[in-house]
Amino acid sequence: MPDLLLELFGEEIPARMQRQAAGDLKRLVADALVAADLPYEGAQAFVTPRRLTLHVVGLTEAQPRRSEERKGPRVGAPDGAIQGFLKSAGLARVEDAKIERDAKKGEFYVAVIDRPGRATKEVLAEILPAIIRAFPWPKSMRWGAGSAAPDALRWVRPLHAIVCMFGVQHETPEIVSFSVGGVAAGDETRGHRFLAPQPFSVRRYEDYVDKLAKAKVVLDADRRKAIILADARSLALAHRLELVEDEGLLEEVAGLVEWPVALMGEFDSAFLDIPPEVIRATIRANQKCFVLREADGALANRFILVSNLVASDGGKQIAAGNGRVVRARLSDARHFWQTDLAPLPDYKDKAQKPLDQRLEKLKALNIIFHEKLGTQGERVERIAALAKKLAPSVGADAALAERAAILAKADLVTEMVGEFPELQGLMGRYYALKQGEEPSVAAAIEDHYKPQGPSDRIPTSPVSIAVALADKLDTLTGFWAIDEKPTGSKDPFALRRAALGVIRILIENSIRLRLADAFRRHALELMRRIDLVATLSAPLQISAMEQIEARAGRVADDLPVFFADRLKVYLRDKGARHDLIDAVFALPGQDDLLMIVRRVEALGGLLDSEDGKNLLVGYRRAANIVAAEVKKGESADLAKPHDAAALKLPEEKALAAALASARTEAAKRVAAEDFAGAMRALAALRAPVDDFFVKVTVNADEAALRLNRLRLLGELRDAMHTVADFSKIAG
Repeated sequence: MPDLLLELFGEEIPARMQRQAAGDLKRLVADALVAADLPYEGAQAFVTPRRLTLHVVGLTEAQPRRSEERKGPRVGAPDGAIQGFLKSAGLARVEDAKIERDAKKGEFYVAVIDRPGRATKEVLAEILPAIIRAFPWPKSMRWGAGSAAPDALRWVRPLHAIVCMFGVQHETPEIVSFSVGGVAAGDETRGHRFLAPQPFSVRRYEDYVDKLAKAKVVLDADRRKAIILADARSLALAHRLELVEDEGLLEEVAGLVEWPVALMGEFDSAFLDIPPEVIRATIRANQKCFVLREADGALANRFILVSNLVASDGGKQIAAGNGRVVRARLSDARHFWQTDLAPLPDYKDKAQKPLDQRLEKLKALNIIFHEKLGTQGERVERIAALAKKLAPSVGADAALAERAAILAKADLVTEMVGEFPELQGLMGRYYALKQGEEPSVAAAIEDHYKPQGPSDRIPTSPVSIAVALADKLDTLTGFWAIDEKPTGSKDPFALRRAALGVIRILIENSIRLRLADAFRRHALELMRRIDLVATLSAPLQISAMEQIEARAGRVADDLPVFFADRLKVYLRDKGARHDLIDAVFALPGQDDLLMIVRRVEALGGLLDSEDGKNLLVGYRRAANIVAAEVKKGESADLAKPHDAAALKLPEEKALAAALASARTEAAKRVAAEDFAGAMRALAALRAPVDDFFVKVTVNADEAALRLNRLRLLGELRDAMHTVADFSKIAG
């Protein structure tokens, strides 16, 4: 079957756009082929810095032949209607239409229209130019003499050539003829810009890949990554060093070269007195190079660069040139480091420590955190106050937690973080240690941003936990207070990540915290510190304090619901069932995440047992019977306790006795937070519940007896609700 080879060749495509562009090309062409009734077996897209390539296999040579019937006017209709029908159907005379009969409408004309399929090559020549013209680049440009024309082609960088070949295996493929922006499709491309710049013609995909390789181009980005990684590891090993691997940098570098050549560079060892993270950030950001470490883990004064050239001197000049640039960049970084460690030259209070001076600078600059939530300086004060309050709950020293929170954002106005924003927090830790802060305070400055994602480590020391929680709870409370909540897939303030961070910190550190109370108290504190009354919509007769209290109450009610959804995601990733989380959250006052998780675990253990599965069946039967009676308006009578003296059968008496014992034991175990014990107490109900439904007729003829048995079933339902709302459990 025929295949398609398409290459769009031009100037460098930015590395950050390449993967998306390859995916977009594959998707757009595949969708257009399906829409044109041209099925295919498979498609692969490739990208290098200078070319975007698509290979589609298993196409047909033409669209399938289609036949359709078009219903026309009734026989005997006015001539104008018949002529209009014939014209629209492409028929020359009415005799070319067939006549069909309908029992209700009588006889009418039907045109059978036979549509031969168009050749695939012809369809491609139509759909491909449209795709190229409308290609969704994040940024694009026009160029050349025709760029002023309103319909001029826009492309990420100037497009120089198009290869478009279509043909059957083992036959000479044909060029699909079309032109876009003055660039005509053909069979000619070019190899490496410097190593093989001469044009050459290609036929089909296998020929294309082979000739590109000979022209020093590795088409597949994943293969370029594998080559870079293997060569870099080998080069490091040859010098008894270890490569510091970096997947993001590897992806970027693979998008910068078509023929990767790994080389080793060197810088002065004197620069190793700079923090290693700074050296790595400098070399990574400015030169796109990988750093190396010694066998003992210390950073080495060498680095791996990836060239796009095979140099005649083995790359010595390239490595030396990169080394000179790296040394210049590290000189700048050392200047930033030394400047940040020194007092601010124009600061009045020379006795203050450097980070404290930076904090005052942060406040003085009035850097806005959010227009409705005030400045970063105001936020620091809120976080410090909250960290101090949270400290006893997490086992932290309140003074140290407050101090860490005060300094946590000070490095935002340092020279180093200004140059490398990704080092915020980390540099604060270094500067805090240099000015003699407690190690736990310094660690908390770095760790309060963590976790940054589901695989990132969490803070584990008490002071770090207090500040990290304070930072995230202030963010969540603040944005909830101003009604800036995540919607659908949009979460511009990363509130889902902040909530997941709180969940992980609390659960993985086994910390108890009542979220609703924490949110309510902090919402009140936040709104007192910042005048949010003007932003709230409420009747004029309601006082400012009443508005604040009402809004704080809504925050305390809404945020735990948001956390319930995030907790489901967290627990689902760990194999827990979301319906069990719903069953626990349905109980009033469930905002202690650690206790919720323990209840869910205990509930899962119960339902995994035979007793639990059978008890759930009995619960549902009881709950359904009671619910049916409630619908009839008997809820008031059903809410009363059963009459022990009115019990007649041994099975209902046994259930009543078992209920009394299980309810008492379960409540005692729940109060002691022994949820597994509470579940075991409920599991003891399995046998009496089974016996009850086998031997006892609930809907007895005698009304009083029937009501008493219904009350007993209501008590069974309520007893089980002491540990979870079993009505929320699926299955």
